[in-house]
Amino acid sequence: MGGSRHQLNKSHKTRFASKSSRNVHKVSSQDKLKVSKSDGGIAKGAKAARLQRNKMMREQKRASILKEKRALSGPTSPPRVIVLFGLSACVNLNAVEEDILSLLSEEGRTTTFPAAASSEYKLRATVLKAPHGDLVACMEMAKVADLLAFVASQNSLHEADDTVSFIDSFGSQCLSVFRTLGLPSTTVLIRDLPEDLKRKHELKKMCMSVLAPEFPEDCKFYPADKKDELHKFMWLFKEQRLTAPHWRNQRSYLMAQKVETEADDTSISGKCTLVLTGYIRAHSLSVNQPVHIAGAGDFPLSKIELLRDPCPLNLRKGADLMDSENDTQVVSCLTADPMKQEPLVVENAPDRLMGEQTWPTDADYAEAEKNRKEKKMKKKRLPKGISEYQAAWIVDDSDADYSDSEGEDDGMVVDDGENGFHDQKLQNDFEFDDDQASLNLRDSDEETETESVMMMDGDDLTNEQIAEQIRKIKEEHAEDEEFPDEVDTPIDVPARKRFAKYRGVKSFRTSTWDPKESLPSEYSRIFTFDNFTRTQKHVLAKALDMLQEADECIPAGSYARLYIKDVSAGIASKLCTLSKRLPIIASGLLQHESKISVLHFSIKKHDSYEAPIKAKEELLFHVGFRQFTSRPIFSSDSINASKHKMERFLHPGRFSVASIYAPICFHSLPLIALKSQGEDTYPAVAAVGSLRSVDPDRIILKKIILTGYPQRVSKTKATVRYMFHNPEDVRWFKPVEVWSKCGRRGRIREPVGTHGAMKCILNGVLQQHDTVCMSLFKRSYPKWPQQWFPLNSVSD
Repeated sequence: MGGSRHQLNKSHKTRFASKSSRNVHKVSSQDKLKVSKSDGGIAKGAKAARLQRNKMMREQKRASILKEKRALSGPTSPPRVIVLFGLSACVNLNAVEEDILSLLSEEGRTTTFPAAASSEYKLRATVLKAPHGDLVACMEMAKVADLLAFVASQNSLHEADDTVSFIDSFGSQCLSVFRTLGLPSTTVLIRDLPEDLKRKHELKKMCMSVLAPEFPEDCKFYPADKKDELHKFMWLFKEQRLTAPHWRNQRSYLMAQKVETEADDTSISGKCTLVLTGYIRAHSLSVNQPVHIAGAGDFPLSKIELLRDPCPLNLRKGADLMDSENDTQVVSCLTADPMKQEPLVVENAPDRLMGEQTWPTDADYAEAEKNRKEKKMKKKRLPKGISEYQAAWIVDDSDADYSDSEGEDDGMVVDDGENGFHDQKLQNDFEFDDDQASLNLRDSDEETETESVMMMDGDDLTNEQIAEQIRKIKEEHAEDEEFPDEVDTPIDVPARKRFAKYRGVKSFRTSTWDPKESLPSEYSRIFTFDNFTRTQKHVLAKALDMLQEADECIPAGSYARLYIKDVSAGIASKLCTLSKRLPIIASGLLQHESKISVLHFSIKKHDSYEAPIKAKEELLFHVGFRQFTSRPIFSSDSINASKHKMERFLHPGRFSVASIYAPICFHSLPLIALKSQGEDTYPAVAAVGSLRSVDPDRIILKKIILTGYPQRVSKTKATVRYMFHNPEDVRWFKPVEVWSKCGRRGRIREPVGTHGAMKCILNGVLQQHDTVCMSLFKRSYPKWPQQWFPLNSVSD
């Protein structure tokens, strides 16, 4: 035993090793020197490469910044757009405009052109005044502004009561809209300061402390009462690196300095050519791409004329400034190529006969003849007096047995999450009739659409009728907040007929729903993509390749004249009138952006809008440079589910998803939703948000809850009444699960009596004060608008 447990010393013990074996792991000094030199060289080379790479990156960034600065402030850049916005109604913008133009204009320069050039500041600028109270004009000016100059007045302090404020209600509303659109470079000009230096410094300091939280951190404050103070502001503005919203730099646009029309004899009757003159901004504009005119729609270009710049930064010696012919001198002209021009397709042309049966072939005739002969060979014993035609209606015993056995179990099919959806087997007597719009039911979709049409036709209604409709909408909004999704089962209409389009869902999160099932007819008119992200990537790459073709594009910063064809004469006349009040913007469109699809926006109700916003009401959507009318539906955003619950109203204080039929838009664009208040008043801001996705397959489910009340309770069994009013409805909805507001779940066992009472089995004891509920769902779609663009009604 002792011999097997004797101590075993490890072989690496130094007392048993020789001196030579102890130093085997050590490296000799010569080898160490070689390794250190080589490692040092590698480290030195890596450090040098890293330093060189960082130096190159700094130089490239410096060069790009210098190039951008030269492009924005050089002689080839378009004039900078300065928008003056008064924070209150008492601000005198005319005086500020005159002072700025007096600094920019020089002796011998004409002042008829909207842009002013100054060789002293080496700057060209266009000054626009935002009209106080006109929200649409202020929005359109803010979209094209390079510098948004907010003007505050010391006189506005006397208008406020008990609070120190330089901003009135309209100014606060516009500020929130500008933040949603994306603020460009901003500055604040303070006017009407006193002459006393001490009092002037105190008021300026108070103004900065009050207004600083409303603007970005880099916003500067300048006193602007004297020309010397404005002179300092202009020098700093000249050297300032301007910033613009990201969505504005993604496509070319033109702010029209002149809006004219030309008659075209070769075109269709009622059409004309719209001529817009101005500077091309942001990117080059191709003559083969369509353009969008804000409020009017999408149109193709016939040609683009490159004109001599009428407002150069450096004047030539001996040039005649008053020569009007030189101002309209055409340098070059580009004509659209029909082979390369992007087709302006708006809606898909569906084939109505695509789902119809084709003409029978010879094989079909042969098979039908064979079946007829086989059927004729079968002999059937018929009672006396029964003809062959009458015998065809007599079913076999197997069919009779099947029909008898399925009499009790026929009803609504529930999706269990595994087998998918099954079509509900509706009997002929219970097919849903579209004439049910006459039913006076709160949850009826037809009633919602009828009310929306009545709200749009405000000219045909009296003031009492309009007030009554507003009162009903407010009552429905309050009821929806108190009892969401709950509806009453109609007494005079069977529930299986009234709710024939609804179905039960076992699990809202995991149950499947086919996105291609039972689509409306509007889906045959829209476009969809297999992979929208990949399509967007290819479209942007194609746009870059198109802009590199110099023979088809007008470079950015050029003064050009656009000839837009196929414009309605009524729309053209309306644009000429609007050009006196707000800037007319023409923006270039990318591929597919004129086609209609289903767009989804992340939207939030604006704080200043107090009236309820009901689903499918007509709203005016401002998406980037584009404008179109829509009738959206609202839904929640389910993160962990492929289905989303519809909301009947846009609730304040939270974000929802608005889905509409609209032209396709790429990139993440800001959204301003306006609600019309009538022809004589300006529209109000109803909601703000941004573009989320383009996806017609997004499933939005409308949920309704049928409620009943326990009559008798015996442990886990209960008799429930008032959910249905006849036993046939109970049998129809028997497969659907029921639940209570106190957390019990169960199923329907059988009907009781003839008045719609039913026996239910639940997973616990039901309280007498509890309410038994049943959830039903159906897919909901946006409403197709009557007109796409707000100015289309003018041409009618």
